[in-house]
Amino acid sequence: MSEYNGNSRAISTNQTGLHEKLDAIVKKYQHSVSQRPISEHTQSAFNQACEWLAGWQGPVILDSCCGVGESSANLAKRFPQHKIIGIDKSAARIDKHHAYRKGEDNYLLVRADVNDFWRLVRQSDWQISQHFLLYPNPYPKASQVQKRWHASAAMPDLMAITPNIQVRSNWVVYLMEFARAASHYGATSQLSSVAEGDAFTPFERKYQQSGQTCWQLDCANEESE
Repeated sequence: MSEYNGNSRAISTNQTGLHEKLDAIVKKYQHSVSQRPISEHTQSAFNQACEWLAGWQGPVILDSCCGVGESSANLAKRFPQHKIIGIDKSAARIDKHHAYRKGEDNYLLVRADVNDFWRLVRQSDWQISQHFLLYPNPYPKASQVQKRWHASAAMPDLMAITPNIQVRSNWVVYLMEFARAASHYGATSQLSSVAEGDAFTPFERKYQQSGQTCWQLDCANEESE
């Protein structure tokens, strides 16, 4: 598959450290409430997920921006006592999942806008035990900072779902920023490199085969540690 080719370019950016306006942006959004209408296709996906979870009283893991869903299948195998929900905005990517399915039946993939989906989850009674954000678009130009999840209006909903979040990226600055933003919500973070050959997604495999270091940030609430 083309995702496996080790020809991925390194991040090109004019930003070498935390964005100078990061704290101000995070604080601006921290106590805001989104008034944007929920998209119809996301409401439908959420309803589908609710039906799939009907009667389930156990923990749920979210795999946001799951792409082709290899990570969701891996999580389902790693956490057999959990229900896993993979979310991606692209129907084309989700349609490729058949090549990555490994037989587990404790996960579901849905096509949805994660911004809207997170808001709906926040309003639900789902027991979200952990949230995975694997290789989000880094938007590496300094002028794009507010397109990054941690510096966007979606961050309050993201942090309200669960403080137990794992983010992976091949741009360490993105994770440093996420850790700083999460600290405004009382979360502590640990940064580590991903072991070579321990690829969890096609993107991760591609980056590693291109000679790039992949990084992992694990966030948790201080009170839960």
